[in-house]
Amino acid sequence: MLKFFDLERIDAKKRDVVERTKDFKEIYEVFKPTKGGEQSDRCIQCGDPYCHNGCPLHNFIPQWLKATAAKDLEFAFDLSNETSPFPEVMGRICPHDRLCEGACTLNDGHGAITIGSVETFISEEGFKKGLKPRSSQNKIGKKVAIIGAGPAGLSAATFLLREGVDVEIFDKQERAGGLLTYGIPGFKLDKGVVSRRVEFLEEAGAVFHQNVEIGKDKSFEDLTSEFDAVFIGAGAVKGRRAGLKGEEASNAHLAMEFLVDIQKKIFEEERTKNIEVEEKNVVVIGGGDTAMDCVRTSLREKANSVKCLYRRDAQNMPGSRKEYINAKEEGVDFEFYVSPKSLVTDDEGNITAVEMVKTKLGEPDASGRQRVEEIQDSAYMVDADVVIFALGFDTVNYPFYANNGINTDKWGGIMIDANYETSKPGVYAGGDCHRGADLVVTAARDGRDAAKAIIKNFLA
Repeated sequence: MLKFFDLERIDAKKRDVVERTKDFKEIYEVFKPTKGGEQSDRCIQCGDPYCHNGCPLHNFIPQWLKATAAKDLEFAFDLSNETSPFPEVMGRICPHDRLCEGACTLNDGHGAITIGSVETFISEEGFKKGLKPRSSQNKIGKKVAIIGAGPAGLSAATFLLREGVDVEIFDKQERAGGLLTYGIPGFKLDKGVVSRRVEFLEEAGAVFHQNVEIGKDKSFEDLTSEFDAVFIGAGAVKGRRAGLKGEEASNAHLAMEFLVDIQKKIFEEERTKNIEVEEKNVVVIGGGDTAMDCVRTSLREKANSVKCLYRRDAQNMPGSRKEYINAKEEGVDFEFYVSPKSLVTDDEGNITAVEMVKTKLGEPDASGRQRVEEIQDSAYMVDADVVIFALGFDTVNYPFYANNGINTDKWGGIMIDANYETSKPGVYAGGDCHRGADLVVTAARDGRDAAKAIIKNFLA
């Protein structure tokens, strides 16, 4: 260890920018064993590991880095799977620069350990050698229904199965994975990675019911009567619009509508929107990771031009820095300090342009972040054939919540106690349906910790 003086930080190699924009394959290569070991060997093994504290899952990062450097792959694999339901996913999609790597001590002049790339390497190398995440065959005679096969639901299933609890998952999509399958493009997360993890859960005994929407195809009351507990991991999939004139036009779309529709096109599944951007001028409004997913997807769908409009600057973008850099490399045109005022439509109601106004940053608000202020008489037009709103997501307040005494907050999020239990005994919740749109890793943590609370209640 302590090789940071001799070895510089090396990021995972990216595919050539011209080639990678021709398909939806992952752009990052997985470390080879030599590189994975060398990068792990840079860790200084802090007494108080900031990377561990900076990770929402509190992964045993220094420990699996040390094991990787020592070429003890099996131990590293077991450690990485101990706290995380799918480390091979987290290694690919987490905003490491804002979490574990952002907290790394070596950020101060030496370059953080490439934690995400090593995490991916440990899993992929382990899978190649036949390693699998553990589960229990000793059943405790309890069964849990999980609503939603997204990050929170899959995480809860993982940790319930480890303790011998039977699990059945009910999900409204054709394939399991939720956001991981339909919302995050393949160039960030290959869909085979998700389906492989689902197969591990099935091998451990999980039963998946796809194309089943609770409250429509199966009643919530049936779940509470048939199972010992229920976990709700329904996510937050209601997209936000900007409240602009003309935004209901047929060529204006919400980000998740667009991403899901394109992924279904790739899967050759039935589509509801049939959104096409080929040879069109696409404008994406927003600056987070979802906006980056939309602009990069549009490029791969052969859009004529792709612009991302954001009201602050690049440094204030809420998403991961590497995703912005990748989008820039691939040819996305960014316009900062601008805000949409209205959508210009033709006689048939189709958007032809976006009226924008220039902005500046003013005095800080209550949170300390500078307010956005419009600059007077600065309006201008941006041509657009397709407009995509990537302005965040809200929770969906499903009717079965109120019908079953499940309390929600003023934003529609499910209210839970310290043990993730809702106002209805025996019903638990976690992830975005509770906290609002957040990171995959926080949903995974909620699913894990809710599972532990359910098990504790079973054994009480």
